[in-house]
Amino acid sequence: MHAALGDQIVVDGTLPGVVRPDGEVVGLHHPDGSPPFDVRWSDDGRTTVFCPGPDAHLVHFVHPDRNGGRSHAWKR
Repeated sequence: MHAALGDQIVVDGTLPGVVRPDGEVVGLHHPDGSPPFDVRWSDDGRTTVFCPGPDAHLVHFVHPDRNGGRSHAWKR
């Protein structure tokens, strides 16, 4: 798993009814984007160092194209 600044991380719950935490990658510890990541969590705004497990996935931020495309979008 390799992240870029602005990517969204989502942790899938393994139990029914469990909230799926998500947050924005706001810091990287390695130049290649490998874990751990600094993540600002959407539920309370706190920032933590996060090492993703097998239940986590990234939603990559797609930067705007130069041909008049959308200003931002998320791509899984």
